[in-house]
Amino acid sequence: MQDVSSLVAQAREGRPRAVARLISLVEGASPQLREVMAALAPLTGGAYVVGLTGSPGVGKSTCTSALVTAYRRQGRRVGVLAVDPSSPFSGGALLGDRVRMSEHASDPGVYIRSMATRGHLGGLAWAAPQAVRVLDAAGCDVILVETVGVGQSEVEIASQADTSVVLLAPGMGDGIQAAKAGILEIGDVYVVNKADRDGADATARELNHMLGLGEARGPGDWRPPIVKTVAARGEGVDETVEALEKHRAWMEERGVLAERRRARAAREVETIAVTALRERIGDLRGDRRLSALAERIVAGGLDPYRAADELVSGLTEG
Repeated sequence: MQDVSSLVAQAREGRPRAVARLISLVEGASPQLREVMAALAPLTGGAYVVGLTGSPGVGKSTCTSALVTAYRRQGRRVGVLAVDPSSPFSGGALLGDRVRMSEHASDPGVYIRSMATRGHLGGLAWAAPQAVRVLDAAGCDVILVETVGVGQSEVEIASQADTSVVLLAPGMGDGIQAAKAGILEIGDVYVVNKADRDGADATARELNHMLGLGEARGPGDWRPPIVKTVAARGEGVDETVEALEKHRAWMEERGVLAERRRARAAREVETIAVTALRERIGDLRGDRRLSALAERIVAGGLDPYRAADELVSGLTEG
């Protein structure tokens, strides 16, 4: 068993091995997880969490790497959580993102971690919120969460980040695809990457038109900007960082940032509570109480909703 307080202290000093061990405890749902989260709680809240999402092939990893470079030039410590599809063989993460971001591997001010989704819908690993908390407590100023491109379910990134960046690329039918996937509703900043390709201007215009068709905005409301980049050459990256900083300042001024973080914490508590309840119900599968309720339903003496109420009541009281 690891000494959690020692691991947390080492993570605060920026030791990557300690950060890695803490995230592994999170991913493995370790019995020490409660102790880890309790130790981290007073140390969190300082990091700015940016989510990056978009279809496969738009250059998310290249954009993420370019943003890391830009933030490091400003002297900020950066954490990267790259949520990969699960390997069909090991259940672990495919490490393509880490290979593409290898230029930052030797930088002590950058921490990169790949996490497997393990079949979790929404493009995010179930442990991602806790992993973000580890990076936050470890002193990262900015945390970039890059999600696997899975279309409609990617909207979950909006509930996990302070600012959501939606990436598109010309020639991929991305404008229409974005509307179908519903990600036009969750983007705070839109980036048209690979803007040196034919059709980049048309993609930006189409996107601007679609955003204009959305819900009416008041004079002080945030209007998502559209930034054109060629991330592989570092073009447009500073403009992207500027757009992110403007959004952060707007959120802080309007109280939106605090509200988003409260909502995020509430969802996390709900997820933990529901998971715990599911585990307790699972433990009852061979229990006489559940069997007795099932028999009463089959006999017509009880409906499933009242049975569920009785079950939950028994679990919470017991």
